[in-house]
Amino acid sequence: MRLINIGFGNLVSAERLLTVVSPDSAPVKRLVQEAKERAMLIDASFGRKTKSVLVMDTDHVILSAIPPETIAKRLNDKDGETYRDEEETT
Repeated sequence: MRLINIGFGNLVSAERLLTVVSPDSAPVKRLVQEAKERAMLIDASFGRKTKSVLVMDTDHVILSAIPPETIAKRLNDKDGETYRDEEETT
């Protein structure tokens, strides 16, 4: 399992991540509000301004203070900000 750092020591599974989007558009704001109403919203921004919204295949929506470009770079980076399960590294 590959884990991606989304800021402040929080990690998400790369295999479960569907999309990373900017929170500025009205449809994304609605998505966040609906996830909050369904108790499927995870705020990992630690009180800072939300810069990216991650949509998971489990229907969870995660807020992060890290820009989408940085998360995408970490997702594509094999050695930088990624973490791997011990099973995969042996």
